[in-house]
Amino acid sequence: MTQDFYCDEVLSGRTSVQKVFETDNVLAYHHTRPFYPVHIVTIPKKHISSLLTLEQSDNELLIELMDVVKKVATQVQSEYGACRVLTNLGKYQDSKHLHFHLFYGEPLHNDD
Repeated sequence: MTQDFYCDEVLSGRTSVQKVFETDNVLAYHHTRPFYPVHIVTIPKKHISSLLTLEQSDNELLIELMDVVKKVATQVQSEYGACRVLTNLGKYQDSKHLHFHLFYGEPLHNDD
């Protein structure tokens, strides 16, 4: 497997996902292996490897992506009372495709 699960598996349809929200350019879905009781991933459909590699030409897409993040976070907060939003960079970023995690609750797994 390459380092881009989102393009190779999710966007290609090879791995089915439970969609939460979708536009022509952005997809939000329930994480396939959740770390939290509520764990949603939001991705641009265009391959962008990281928040740090965004180009000026990606500004409209970034606005749309953040709008979807806001909508989904609003839903989670409305239902559960809180929501965290996270993106990883560098060695913390396992899949080299820009994505935001939206989650609620305590971790399902203890890594200790």
